[in-house]
Amino acid sequence: MNIIPVEEKWLRLAEERQLRLTKPPRSLGRLEEIANRFAAIQQTETPAVRHPMIIVFAGDHGVCEEGVNPYPQVVTSQMVSNFLRGGAAINVLGHAAGAGLMIVDVGVAHDIPFTNGLIDRKIARGTQNFCRLPAMTSDQASSALSVGMEMVDRAVHEGSNLIGIGEMGIGNTTVASALTAALTGLPPVAVVGRGTGADDGCLERKIATVTKALALHKPSALGVMDLVRTIGGFEIAAMTGACLQAALHRCAVVVDGFIATVGAALAVRMEPAVQSYLFAAHRSTEVGHDPLLEIIQQKPILDLNMRLGEGTGAALAIPIIRAAAEALSCMATFDAAGVSDAEYGLK
Repeated sequence: MNIIPVEEKWLRLAEERQLRLTKPPRSLGRLEEIANRFAAIQQTETPAVRHPMIIVFAGDHGVCEEGVNPYPQVVTSQMVSNFLRGGAAINVLGHAAGAGLMIVDVGVAHDIPFTNGLIDRKIARGTQNFCRLPAMTSDQASSALSVGMEMVDRAVHEGSNLIGIGEMGIGNTTVASALTAALTGLPPVAVVGRGTGADDGCLERKIATVTKALALHKPSALGVMDLVRTIGGFEIAAMTGACLQAALHRCAVVVDGFIATVGAALAVRMEPAVQSYLFAAHRSTEVGHDPLLEIIQQKPILDLNMRLGEGTGAALAIPIIRAAAEALSCMATFDAAGVSDAEYGLK
């Protein structure tokens, strides 16, 4: 892919405009940093958020056979139905953010009770148990990436220039932890967290399961696509594809929490230039999240002790990115306002 990194020239131009706005230099703190990079992505000194879209990819995981999840796998399909009916946290927070919502079935194992509005791109009814077999075939891995790319193409065609990625899939913190260990070289005990409600026994099974999978597949010798194939998940691979395609379109991506950041980290390992198009929405309470943030080289916008997924962190970060962009674009300059910049020590 011909992904072009964000150009330093546009970052400098945005910073120069910040210094001409009617405020003390750098007084808006990280809002200025966010706005400057958003401006550089758009190659303009006056950026704007247009039609933000949150894409939630759903898939199930064969590794649930190992007892790593405190909730039954059928909850994935039930929650997808809840998204489609408008009753989940992502619906409420996405609406508050003024964001559209796309719900994509990329590999849900059970029938979904309510499907109005569902984008059906099911590759299979869940992955294989990666403690015994590769999670998917090479063709399935490529197909999952392509689903993410297709959804971004669709969102961009509809006018979006800011895309949030999120997921739903019972058992996917175990998969994300295995991929994190593979990407970072850290031991499973350092990256496996409790996910959604795991007790001590479940946590021990998760650590043991990840350890077993790593020993079976030997990921240190594998390339990125083989990592996806052997220990990945359909929804994680789709988020990887979404990050790649968004960067190709020069479109910013708001990455949700731990699991979404695995997808983003895989994309960065495939195409390092993707990094400059990513915004980390928040810091998850999952222990494996910080090492992934180092891979994508992003500091979270928010730190709210969240661990829900669904794209909820992305929904909360979108208004902050919009506010940062509008401050850069819409504030008066010293010259336009007739205010002396000497009062702020600029001369």
